Amino acid sequence: MEASVIVGTLLLLASALPLIADAEETHYHEFVVQETPVKRLCRTHKAITVNGQFPGPTLEVNDGDSLVINVINRAQYNVSIHWHGIRQIRTAWADGPEYVTQCPIRPGHSFTYRFTIQDQEGTLWWHAHSSWLRATVYGALIIYPKRGSSFPFPKPKRQSTLLLGEWWDANPIDVVREATRTGAAPNISDAYTINGQPGDFYNCSSQDTVTIPVDFGETNLLRVINAAMNQELFFTVANHKLTVVGADASYLKPFTTGVIMLGPGQTTDVLVTADQPPGRYYIAARAYASAQGVPFDNTTTTAILEYKAAPCPAKGGLTQPSQPSFPQFNDTAAATAFTSSLRSPRKVPVPANVDESLFVAFGLGLNNCPSAANPSTCQGPNGTRFTASMNNISFVFPSSFSILQASQQGIPGVYTTDFPATPPVKFDYTGNVSRDLWQPIPGTKVYKLKYGARVQVVLQGTSIVAAENHPIHLHGYDFYIIAEGFGNFNPENDTAKFNLVDPPMRNTASVPVGGWSVIRFVANNPGTWVMHCHLDVHITWGLAMVFLVENGIGELESQEPVPVDMPVC
Repeated sequence: MEASVIVGTLLLLASALPLIADAEETHYHEFVVQETPVKRLCRTHKAITVNGQFPGPTLEVNDGDSLVINVINRAQYNVSIHWHGIRQIRTAWADGPEYVTQCPIRPGHSFTYRFTIQDQEGTLWWHAHSSWLRATVYGALIIYPKRGSSFPFPKPKRQSTLLLGEWWDANPIDVVREATRTGAAPNISDAYTINGQPGDFYNCSSQDTVTIPVDFGETNLLRVINAAMNQELFFTVANHKLTVVGADASYLKPFTTGVIMLGPGQTTDVLVTADQPPGRYYIAARAYASAQGVPFDNTTTTAILEYKAAPCPAKGGLTQPSQPSFPQFNDTAAATAFTSSLRSPRKVPVPANVDESLFVAFGLGLNNCPSAANPSTCQGPNGTRFTASMNNISFVFPSSFSILQASQQGIPGVYTTDFPATPPVKFDYTGNVSRDLWQPIPGTKVYKLKYGARVQVVLQGTSIVAAENHPIHLHGYDFYIIAEGFGNFNPENDTAKFNLVDPPMRNTASVPVGGWSVIRFVANNPGTWVMHCHLDVHITWGLAMVFLVENGIGELESQEPVPVDMPVC
């Protein structure tokens, strides 16, 4: 459960770092970011990993515990680590997105993240939040109930964590840099993976396919994490039903399905009962590709659910696993049937009234190239460059200071506080959008919220370039998804669809293709919190914004002091 303990370094830093509040137990880890030879798809590459592992170490804690993780960067790239879904109550400086809450950790340097888990249980994960290092720098973060407590369902016989990833047979940093240079879309991946292994359907991979052992009749908990870079994924277990019990470290009202859909960043906990004839069954994931005419990786990754009592074949060897059954890659109805089935297990405290109401239209765009530009840098459609935006602002990350540092120290010129609460121009968001609206304005704009404000955000997808399902992730908060639908959100009709009783609580919303989602949360965590599309190609193009939540009254409503060892830009 524990990684190597870094006692000496932490003792030296302890007096300079904020105290960990009311921790039940503190877990110390060392993350060494380094180049490691990794063989996939018949070739060996040098990949950036943590502690030489791909995926990286699994962190296991109980609700109420604290983590102290010293990240040492021995790679050639800047790095920061984001603890995806951890609320970081009063510890915004530990959230991780570079140039938002911290400057990156430079090669040869280190930084210690310290934070406490407060009132969260279930499956989360951690990953790099620098360029495309997330392709190989990620791992699971499992939060068990408080000591003495238990799951709200019968305790499973076993638990298995399944990290769904995306593999390029190339250096992913080179892939995104080439796309940035040309202005075109980046090359699609060469494989998907489960716990780092592509599985039986790829060359040179079957000998390393992940196997999950089960006993006949037992019920197991599968913790499924979509760590893929740019693709929503369908997930299934051949011939077995999945009982969904949680998502994004929040419990759900259990329901049974044959397939689940996860956007990048999302997690889903499912119970699987081994009630089929003893044998071998594929656990599998493949793309849900919602955008029309957009290339995607159309391969399938597999692991194997293997009954211990499976009969041996008469002539040796292993029996062929039962094949998985999937919806079509573009089956939006199947994806929607899953997301619309999510409910909290009981009545939840959804804000009934709101103080701040935002309407955020987001999607792709195309920047026209200057007449003197080199054609090699304008390889998007019709000589353009791909971009993306929220409310017509294509987010530009700072480079000299983080937004958190600038906000705390009053440093001017890093950001402005005029992110628009509504689109500057109203239009038919999911219709045939005029080309005049395809080119957004670059800027580093934040939206200020007073501590305790009750916030509603309508997340409206657009059809500019291509409508698609966008996984929108909000740092620092969980939120309630009170409604979703297709087309343009209409407040006169669609407010009748609001579920203010038992909506699901999540940290990443899969906004339907050509549609919208409405979320609500209470801004009771001060700091600078980025909200962005978790398709990394889209955040690279600027599909992001930042909420700046002010301190409240007194120490418990204010950010903790920033550590003295914070990285500098």
